[in-house]
Amino acid sequence: MPAKRTTAATATPTATKSLSSGPKTLTANSSVSDIIHHVWQQYVATTPQRTMLLDVFMAFLVLVGGIQFVYCVVAGNYPFNAFLSGFCAAVGQFVLTASLRMQTSSSPSQGSGKTSAKGGKSADNEGVSHER
Repeated sequence: MPAKRTTAATATPTATKSLSSGPKTLTANSSVSDIIHHVWQQYVATTPQRTMLLDVFMAFLVLVGGIQFVYCVVAGNYPFNAFLSGFCAAVGQFVLTASLRMQTSSSPSQGSGKTSAKGGKSADNEGVSHER
């Protein structure tokens, strides 16, 4: 009797599953570090560079506001008006940058419900340039 040859067509299904190179999916019992890593990889892969730049600037503003608050608590707040103006400027700039980030995001808002009178099409992006 001739010896049996094992070919790729007769390989077991478990062997082909272990060779899969697709993206790792999260399960219900994934660890916190796996979730953070997955979210970070998706953010880096799908976010445009302009939006990332806005996110870095917003993180900088949070850092500046935090440093000002910690300094006020540790060193005292004698010129309270100076602390208040610096902190409010950081918070205000953060809010304006968050508004700019929302306007320049490429995904349309979900459930806005706005329709125009012309054929019932969505009026969200009519007359708005790509650069806004």
